[in-house]
Amino acid sequence: MAEQTMMNRAERTAEHVAHLRRSPVEHLAGEMKSASVSGERGVSLREVPFLTMVGIRVTPGTPAAEAVTEVLGVGLPAACGEVTGDTSEAAVVWLGPDEFLAVTGDEVAPVPGLDTRSERDPGALPTLATHPLAQKLAAVFVEGGPAGQAVDLSANRTTLELSGPSARAVLEKGCHVDLHPRSFTPGRAVSTLLGPVPVLLWQTEDLTYRIMPRASFADYTVRWLLDAMVEYSGEEVA
Repeated sequence: MAEQTMMNRAERTAEHVAHLRRSPVEHLAGEMKSASVSGERGVSLREVPFLTMVGIRVTPGTPAAEAVTEVLGVGLPAACGEVTGDTSEAAVVWLGPDEFLAVTGDEVAPVPGLDTRSERDPGALPTLATHPLAQKLAAVFVEGGPAGQAVDLSANRTTLELSGPSARAVLEKGCHVDLHPRSFTPGRAVSTLLGPVPVLLWQTEDLTYRIMPRASFADYTVRWLLDAMVEYSGEEVA
């Protein structure tokens, strides 16, 4: 009974925390919406907040990697630019030979083993992450398990979604990556610069890109993109 009471309290705390969250560019939602352009030169920008992001360090082909893929439900990408999975469930982005970023939807859960009356040192817990995926991945590597690391990076970045016929042209104003379809297609993601800002750029559909800057650069990134979108609200100049 006492255990169930503590679990209910932890669940209520997690729900309360989720309600209090504010995304990095929530204050710019109105500007993004009003800047949307429809038609043949259309382009729109929105934030996809609070996605779960877990940084993973593991060597592909090892038992640890197999345990990670079992938790994720998708395999690890094998080369630079590759993404496994998709935005509807879980996706894994290649960041380096043994470094990956798992991305999935928003979900909050109590931290196992942590409650307000616990005498256990929080630093002794596998993770303080409130995301179930991060908790499961961290559990793979604890207590003398296989070598590797899983870190909750959900608050490290936010996700901006740029879509429409002019989306690629907007990005090409400040991105050095060749975004032509012959080189960059849906299911590709790279670390690059957008203007002066380091971002993770991921093409999810033919006319849709996800731009993932660090939270502290998110405001600037949105304003940069809004400025780059302005010309598409008028007629094309021959």
